Amino acid sequence: MEWNWKTIIEPFKIKSVEPLGITTRAERETALEQAHYNLFNIRAEKVLIDLLTDSGTGAMSAAQWGGIMVGDESYAGARSYYNFEAEIKDLTGFDEVIPVHQGRAAEKILFGAIAGRGKYIISNSHFDTTRANVEFTGAEAMDFPVKEALDFDKPAPFKGNADVAAMEKFIKEKGAKNIPLCVMTVTNNSLGGQPVSMENLKAVRELCNKHGIPMFLDCARFAENAYFIKLREKGWAGCPVREIAEQMFELADGAWMSSKKDALVNIGGFLALNNKEWSAKARQMLILTEGFNTYGGLAGRDLEAIAIGLREVLDENYLQYRIRSSAYLGEGLLKHGVPIINPPGGHGVYVNAKKFLPHIKPQQFPAQALACSLYLEGGIRGVEIGTLMFGKRGKDGAFQAAPMELVRLAIPRRVYTQSHIDYVIEVFAWLAKRKKSIKGLEIVEAPAILPHFTAKLKLAK
Repeated sequence: MEWNWKTIIEPFKIKSVEPLGITTRAERETALEQAHYNLFNIRAEKVLIDLLTDSGTGAMSAAQWGGIMVGDESYAGARSYYNFEAEIKDLTGFDEVIPVHQGRAAEKILFGAIAGRGKYIISNSHFDTTRANVEFTGAEAMDFPVKEALDFDKPAPFKGNADVAAMEKFIKEKGAKNIPLCVMTVTNNSLGGQPVSMENLKAVRELCNKHGIPMFLDCARFAENAYFIKLREKGWAGCPVREIAEQMFELADGAWMSSKKDALVNIGGFLALNNKEWSAKARQMLILTEGFNTYGGLAGRDLEAIAIGLREVLDENYLQYRIRSSAYLGEGLLKHGVPIINPPGGHGVYVNAKKFLPHIKPQQFPAQALACSLYLEGGIRGVEIGTLMFGKRGKDGAFQAAPMELVRLAIPRRVYTQSHIDYVIEVFAWLAKRKKSIKGLEIVEAPAILPHFTAKLKLAK
């Protein structure tokens, strides 16, 4: 199906609904104060349009709900696990399939087995939980994005790519023996949900082969990445998206997934690999922290829903709608002078708060300030990807701002319609006219690890 019309048609019918959280501005102002200007602390019923994350917030299909009803809840050897295992093996080609309750559990188990002090994990770009789980072991998470990824205004087809030359230079400096893993995040979440090309995956694979370093995919949004390859990369337009995805996995030694994204479910994930030694270590930790090998912290019904979702997400009508929806939001914001990472990514749009609010210094968290204003004026919840999330103190105690200040508007799958997105654009148009009145924020208290989840803030004086 090819759409040549202005209107985006959702390729599904709505079968069940729930009310939105309609509030007044005064109610939202009170809610923000009570939440200490941290949107993670806002009660969901007080949010009108929730773009905080696309993780676990999608709507499941009739087929998935049907699968839930026949889920096998046996503690060991459940039929639902073997359906889950077979689907993942067929898609990825990996021999060892380990279920976990979500992606960060796979990261904790994997890096606990292979990382540690004196080690480095290299990547096109680590996301927040990946970086935290790497660094929790004492290892360092090193990012090697391509230069065009940091030029937010200039469009480029594959801003999620890794800088292979910079990676190789680092490997030679630190020694391959100190680099147990290379991670390619597809799509690249921290840098705008941008895709990675097949050409770049092959180049990184060749580099890793040369130096004897395994390469894994963080494949939470693998289907969206595969569809971008079909749309944008020469030679792939006529290839089915599933075949593109399979070839992506063929280039890797393993993968982990937060299935809460492209498996279209509300909970779940997996670690899949071929290395028997790593798998054995991972399974020991799995039983200790998640559950037995055939459920890994999930109910049988969750395993069934994931297996079905991994098939549904590769429907090209769905992917066309999904990618076009993000582009529609991005185009609407640009029309009102709202700077974004251009082009829009697969799972949402990233607003460049540093450029939008130049009067707010990094120490006063411009992206968090914008996210709070978006909620205050329109009841829309996004998430900060900036100095609150990634800022730190140097060894000398000096404040180090994050290199970017972004507000991510992550679109849940199969949840909102075009009219909801039109409303988001309208609220941003309102903010664009009044942006100089937006004030910065100050931290009241925050933990050292993943501060953005629980930090308390206040309006800056």
